[in-house]
Amino acid sequence: MNSLFRRKQYSSDLNEGQLNRVLGTWDIVFFGIAAIIGAGSFSSLGEAIFRGGPGVIVLYLICGFACAFTAICYAEFASRIPTAGSAYTYAYASFGELIAWVIGWALIMEYSFGNIYVAFSWSDYFTSFMSRIGIHIPDYLTCSYTEAKKAVLNNSTNKELLNAWSSAPTIGNLRFIVDIPALAINGIITWLCYQGIKESKNFNNFFVILKLFVILLVIAVGVGYVNTGNWFPSNHEGIPSLMPNGFSGVMTAVSGVFFAYIGFDALSVLSEETKNPQRDLPRGMMISLGICTAIYIVLTLVLTGLVDYRKFDGVGDPLAFVFQKENLNIPWMEFVVALIAIVAITTVLLVFQMGQPRIWMAMSRDGLIPKKFQEVHSKNKVPSFATIITGIVVGIPILFTDKSFILDFTSIGTIFAFVLVCGGVLMLPKKEKIKGRFHMPYINAKFIFPLFFLGGLAFFYFWQPEFFHNLLNWSDPVEGEFRLSVTVFLLINFGLVVLAFIKNLSLIPLVGLSSCLYLLTGMTHNNWFWFGVWFAIGLVIYFAYGRKHSKLNRA
Repeated sequence: MNSLFRRKQYSSDLNEGQLNRVLGTWDIVFFGIAAIIGAGSFSSLGEAIFRGGPGVIVLYLICGFACAFTAICYAEFASRIPTAGSAYTYAYASFGELIAWVIGWALIMEYSFGNIYVAFSWSDYFTSFMSRIGIHIPDYLTCSYTEAKKAVLNNSTNKELLNAWSSAPTIGNLRFIVDIPALAINGIITWLCYQGIKESKNFNNFFVILKLFVILLVIAVGVGYVNTGNWFPSNHEGIPSLMPNGFSGVMTAVSGVFFAYIGFDALSVLSEETKNPQRDLPRGMMISLGICTAIYIVLTLVLTGLVDYRKFDGVGDPLAFVFQKENLNIPWMEFVVALIAIVAITTVLLVFQMGQPRIWMAMSRDGLIPKKFQEVHSKNKVPSFATIITGIVVGIPILFTDKSFILDFTSIGTIFAFVLVCGGVLMLPKKEKIKGRFHMPYINAKFIFPLFFLGGLAFFYFWQPEFFHNLLNWSDPVEGEFRLSVTVFLLINFGLVVLAFIKNLSLIPLVGLSSCLYLLTGMTHNNWFWFGVWFAIGLVIYFAYGRKHSKLNRA
């Protein structure tokens, strides 16, 4: 049993590894903006607004708050262990081998499967843009088979998906429906990642500037058309409310909102390609997260002020949508946004597609997966085999899965990884302070965390008393699942309050842990079921191969 939790000791020697150290602080910031601002703002934001109404802004604040504390925890690990591997590496040092494997398996879910959703989003914008310039791509070549079949079975009103099913050529009894643009962009990005980090950096930095330009343009143009009445639509009782679907309605948007923040943690896989990772990585992560949070808040306020939130149902291109004929009717803005969105989402694909091979490289170095995954190209200095396999792992599911499933699947895995990273920091020993490196400040949580948690609980009780009066009514068909999740969350946090008082735990990782646990309350039983299936598969692989071939096992 002890062998399952054996820990690995990592060196702080920056000369380890075979990758090129060419990235500085602002390169990290640009990679962070590239990863964070993409499909979350250009695609999943529309679904989040429809589910939560204008009150989704509260969820962006909660997610930003949780991610800020989590980013500090990532920064602390990055300053101690300047090695590729992200949360996998950090878990190996703090929790041991089995938990490290679980985290590595979760990161495959985040980076590889996350890119499937991003590839679908890129395809939506590309197809929409091509139609605007008069080039029509057949519907059965712009969506997945699963999406089209679901549309037919669920009597959807989506004309493109229904037409894809009815017009698709057949091979025997099988309809030929394939998202060609999604497959094509995955292939192009895989090729670019194979060329090297320097080439990827230059490509990324240029595209990030274009992306920031168009978002600021949307805000600048849109702010003059804002109707403040749209921020307080009528709820089912006819009362104007920031949260017309209630707070539980806002929480149903957690997957879409949190997906908007996924990406800042991917920066930690670039440790071996950063000039001074103990200094540059923490700075880059915090700066990029701060910039992106501010942009998300302002952008959400503008969009919900321009158009009634109910119009965002099924909208996959919300930034272009608000400028369409039936809304603001500004054709040139609709064209510009659609064009730059293609660029914006491309940078997200790039960062995620760079992250996964480096996770596999780290796991391969430890013997948990075959040696082939740690091969580094002699000229390009990238994990060559792992990069190709990542492209295949992203490409194949594009053929048979759909966006909504992938969105929920990716978010729950990422939040779970964040929970373990924050928990891992609580287990780290004190370190010597060295000038020029990031040091997470220690704040004793003995009294502060109990006051913080109990005070927040009291605030929410007086804000939403009806919810707490019905907290134990788990059989309610609408809110029962969320109430059960909140009950478990409260019980865990009462335990953390006790531990903080007894063990004098550090406040920052404790708040990060509590915040991320709260985000998990927005996940449904379907999310948890597929999450369990995914990890069951991972555990089978670990016990069949990883445990036996682990370098620590041989040692």
